Amino acid sequence: MPNDSQRLARAVARLNRRLRQERQTDLTATQLSVLGSIMKLGPATPSAIAAHERVQPPSVTRILNCLVDEGLVSRDPHPDDGRQVLISLSDKGEDVLAEERARRDEWLAHRLADLTADERAVLRQAADLLEGLASA
Repeated sequence: MPNDSQRLARAVARLNRRLRQERQTDLTATQLSVLGSIMKLGPATPSAIAAHERVQPPSVTRILNCLVDEGLVSRDPHPDDGRQVLISLSDKGEDVLAEERARRDEWLAHRLADLTADERAVLRQAADLLEGLASA
């Protein structure tokens, strides 16, 4: 019989997989995650994005190169450090991210509507706890 951590990990993984199935873009989940980080951080250095994503800078560099090629982000000179660049979300990147999030949120909202008010309250509390776990 699975313990609590195994059950939670399996449930989170299954929900994540189901939400990914709602995507209608050729971007990978990692690329979408990086776009979301850039939206949250605002213009940021690749190192800051890597730290936020908890990945190594070379991995982020490869992802950013793809996103630049697709016109989803832009690289601009850092105003204070000529050795650095700032990565910003382009209008196209904002649109892609907004569309994907709206699609995901719509699917989830329909599923949540089938739950009782008490069940939705439990999930609101769980969402806060899960955010805390993910940030630890």
